[in-house]
Amino acid sequence: MKNLISLLVKKKLKISFVESCTGGLLASTITSISGASKVFSLGLITYSNQAKIKVLKVNKNIIRKYGAVSHQCCSEMVKNLSKISKANINVSITGIAGPKGGTKKKPVGLVYIGIKKADKTQVNKCIFKAKKRSSIQKATVRKALNLVFRAIK
Repeated sequence: MKNLISLLVKKKLKISFVESCTGGLLASTITSISGASKVFSLGLITYSNQAKIKVLKVNKNIIRKYGAVSHQCCSEMVKNLSKISKANINVSITGIAGPKGGTKKKPVGLVYIGIKKADKTQVNKCIFKAKKRSSIQKATVRKALNLVFRAIK
């Protein structure tokens, strides 16, 4: 984590997050490191569909058609965050941390992580096999940080 902050500082990059199933754990993880204030711009938790629509301006038809836990919603979340935050790197997370809420099509542990750097957006679909909610949330944060690290190296 310290390495990530150092790299962001060195490259003069700002980072912002919008989180759903991790409930602020990603923002908490980065702000627990001294020096985060030099690089961390904004953290939003849009847990409900209403917040995704009202705050992030995710088109309600995307949520209606694909669901909040979808590639399409994650992509919209990160693109719209970048408009709000003006950060160089934006990260969105949406998923099902469980232990309830999963279906055959969307099992517990299904998480989408979006990364937007400049005009390039990538959405990663992850399936975490952990059974505990906190384990899925922690695994999601680790994966998101690794993806950010790779995006800026």
